[in-house]
Amino acid sequence: MFEYRALPDLLEIAAAKNEPPFLLILDGIEDPHNFGAILRTAEAAGVHGVVIRKARQAPVTETVIKVSTGAARTVPVARVPNIAEAVRWLRGESVTVFGLEIDGKRLYNQPDYRGPAAFVVGSEGQGLARLVKERCDEVVRLPMRGSINSLNASVAAGIVLYEVLRQRFAAD
Repeated sequence: MFEYRALPDLLEIAAAKNEPPFLLILDGIEDPHNFGAILRTAEAAGVHGVVIRKARQAPVTETVIKVSTGAARTVPVARVPNIAEAVRWLRGESVTVFGLEIDGKRLYNQPDYRGPAAFVVGSEGQGLARLVKERCDEVVRLPMRGSINSLNASVAAGIVLYEVLRQRFAAD
C-alpha cells in the first residue's frame, strides 16, 4: 500500500533542502498512465511534492508506479480532500500558485518562478475546476499554434515544470 504524505510535509521537504517550495498540484488526473508520466517528469524536474485529491483522481497504484519508472516511490505525494482548499492553504503559507489553462492572461514563461511556487494542472477533459482556478494567484497558458487547442496533461505539466527548473537553475 502506498504511503501518502500530509500537505505541510511537502513544505518541510523543501525547507530541509534550503530551497523555495516547488510543488505540482493535479486537479483530477484520472488516467493512471498520465499520472505516472507526470510523476516521472516531476521527479526529474526536482519537484518537492505532488498534491492530488482523494476523489476523481487516479491514486498511486502499481500501474502508476510502473509508468513512473519508480518515481512514484521517490516523489512525495499528498492526498487532500479538496484541491481548492489546498490552494488556499498554500497561498496562506506564501506559496504563489499558478494555474495552467488555455485562457491564461500571460504565457507560461513570463512569470518569475524562483520563489515558492506551485503549479496546478487540470484534468484531461475539464481542465481546472472553477473554484481552483479562481483561487490561483495567476493563470498562465501555453502557446498553441495548431488547430488542436490542448495538450496531454503530462506534456503540459512537463513544459511548465521545466520552465520553473530553467529559471531556478539557469546558471547550472
